[in-house]
Amino acid sequence: MKTKSTRRDFLCLTGATACAAASASTLAQSGKQKRPNILWVVSEDNGPNLGCFGDKYAVTPNLDRLAARGTRYSNVWSSAPVCAPARTAIITGMLPTATGSEHMRSQTRLPFDMLMFPCYLRGAGYYCTNNAKEDYNLEKTGQVWDESSKKAHWRNRKPGQPFFAVFNFETTHESQIRARPHIPVHDPAKVRLPAFHPDTPEVRLDWAQYHDKMTEMDRQAGQLLRQLDEDGLTEDTIIFYYGDNGPGMPRFKRWPYNSGLHVPLIVVIPNKFRELAGADYRPGGESKRLLSFVDLAPTVLSLAGIRPPEFMHGSPFHGIHRGRSHEYIHGFRGRMDERYDMVRSVRDKRFVYVRNYRPEMIYGQFLAYMFETPTTRIWKQMYDKGSLKPPMTYFWETKPVEELYDLENDPDEVKNLAAMPQYRAVLERFRKVQRDYLVGIRDLGFLPEDEIHARTKGDSPYEMGHDQGRYPIEKVLDIAEFATSGKSDEESVLRVALQAEDSAVRWWAVRGLTLRGAKAVGQAVEEIRRTLADPCPSVRVVAAHAMAEFEEGAERDKALAVLVELANVEINGLYVALAALNAIAALGPKAASLRARVAALPARDPRLPERLNGYVPRLLEAIASS
Repeated sequence: MKTKSTRRDFLCLTGATACAAASASTLAQSGKQKRPNILWVVSEDNGPNLGCFGDKYAVTPNLDRLAARGTRYSNVWSSAPVCAPARTAIITGMLPTATGSEHMRSQTRLPFDMLMFPCYLRGAGYYCTNNAKEDYNLEKTGQVWDESSKKAHWRNRKPGQPFFAVFNFETTHESQIRARPHIPVHDPAKVRLPAFHPDTPEVRLDWAQYHDKMTEMDRQAGQLLRQLDEDGLTEDTIIFYYGDNGPGMPRFKRWPYNSGLHVPLIVVIPNKFRELAGADYRPGGESKRLLSFVDLAPTVLSLAGIRPPEFMHGSPFHGIHRGRSHEYIHGFRGRMDERYDMVRSVRDKRFVYVRNYRPEMIYGQFLAYMFETPTTRIWKQMYDKGSLKPPMTYFWETKPVEELYDLENDPDEVKNLAAMPQYRAVLERFRKVQRDYLVGIRDLGFLPEDEIHARTKGDSPYEMGHDQGRYPIEKVLDIAEFATSGKSDEESVLRVALQAEDSAVRWWAVRGLTLRGAKAVGQAVEEIRRTLADPCPSVRVVAAHAMAEFEEGAERDKALAVLVELANVEINGLYVALAALNAIAALGPKAASLRARVAALPARDPRLPERLNGYVPRLLEAIASS
C-alpha cells in the first residue's frame, strides 16, 4: 500500500509523464524539434523602479538593455504584497486564498493530484533548477526541482537538455535597504517621496539606499545574462525578469494596494521562438495587459508546449496555449507574521478597489520586523507627536470598510473615492467583481486560520473549500460582509447568526457585534457569554475579546481567563494561540491583569517548524512591553 508521500511522488512522475507525451505530440504537430530554454531572473521587494519603466532616478542599465530586446509589462500584480504567499501563487498558478495558504509562513498542502508547475516541466524533459529561495506556504509536491540550492545552475544539465532556471537576488530585500552603515550613491535630496511618507532624512536615506540596491541587483542580473551569452544560449532562451512584490518600505510591502503589488516584468523571446509570443509582444515595446502572478506558471508551461492544468487560475500570455487577457486582477492580505488582518483588492487598468474585513485595526499594526526600518519608526514617532497631516496620518489610523482609488489621477492612492456619489457605479461594479471572484475560487480566508486546518480531515484545504458541506462559502461571505459593513442597525441579524450551525458564521457574528461597540455587545451579552464555551476555539477567542472589551468586573475577568488559556501554544496550537494573543494585545490596559500569566506562557511549540516558531515570542514581548 502506498503511503501519502509515496503516492504523491508517484503522481508527480505519472502526471509529468503524461505532460511529456502531450508536449512531444504538440511539438511534433508544430514541426519544432527544439524547445526553448526558460530563464527567470527574480529580485525581491521592489516595484518598477527601473530606468526602462520611466524612473529617471534609477540606474539600471543592464535591465534597461534587456527591456530594449523584449517587452515591458506595466500592469502586473504580484497577487500578495509579501514573499511567501506571492511565491505560493507563482509555484501553483493559483491564488493562495483558494488553497488555504494566504497567511504568511503558513503550511498547508495541495490535493494529491495537483502538482507544482516545475513537476510538469520535468516530466516533459526539462532540467529545472532554483537558485535558491523557495519560501512556499504549501508542502512541496514530489520532486519539484532537479536542484534547489545556491549551486543550482543550467550548466549542470545533461548535454542538449532544455532547462527552466530560476535565479533569485535578495539584494533589494527589505532587510538590505535598512542595513547600516551605508553611504548613499543616489542623492537622498533627489528622491521622489510618495505623498504618504514624511520628508525626513531617515526616509530619504532609506529610499536612496533602496535605489542603490536596485543598481547593485542590476549588476548581478547583467552578470547572469553574460553567463547565458558566454554559453551561447541567448538565442535559445526565453528570459523573464520580475520583482516578487512591491518595495520593502512601509505601506508598500505587505499592503495590497497598487503600491505593494505592482511589480516590473520584462519578457524577451528570441526570434527563433517568435511564433510563441502573444499578440502584444513587441521588442522594445510596452504592454498594458493586466497580468497576475497566477499567470506565470501557465505561461511557462504553454511556452514549453504543455497545456496548463485546469485547476490553475492564471491564463497563459505566451506560448501555444495562450488564453484570454484579464479585465481584473486580484490581491489579498492575510496574517502578516504575528498579526492578523484581512484585506481583498482588485484592479482594472484605471481603478483599485480595496475591501477591509478588519476595519477596526490600523493599517500600520506593530510588526517587529517592519519596525526595524528607520522610515517606519520615525513615521510612527511623528504621528504620535501629532506633527503629521493627512495623508501622512492615514497609515496609523483605522481603516474604512471600502477604498477606491483612481490610478490615473492619484498614483499614490491617498484620495479615497468610495464615498463619492459620482463614483457609485464604479464602486458597485467592483463590489460585484470582487464577490463573484471570491465565490468562484472559494476563498478560504473567510475562515479563522485554525478552522482552515480543523475542517481539513484527510485531504487538503482546497478540497475542503470545494465541499459545500464543510464550507458553505456564500453563507459565510454574506455574514462577513454584513458584519463588517459599518451599518449600525439590524444587530438582530448578528444575534440570530450567533446560533448558526457553522462556526465561521458564529465567528463573524461575534466580530460584527464587537465592531458595533458597547451597546450592541450589551444587548447580546447573554448570547455572547454562552459562546465563551463554544466548541470552536476561534469563536471563544472573539467572544472573550468582546466581553473583555465592553464588560467589567467578574465578566471581564472570566473572559480574560478564557483568552489566556487559549494563548498556550503547546496546548492549543499555533493559530489559536496567535488569535488569543492578538486579542490580548488589542485589549491593552484592559488585559493588564494578565501580564504575569502571559509572561509564563510557553514561547515555542517544539512540534512546529522553526519558520513558524518566531511569532508567539514576538507577541509575548509586545504584550510585556505595552
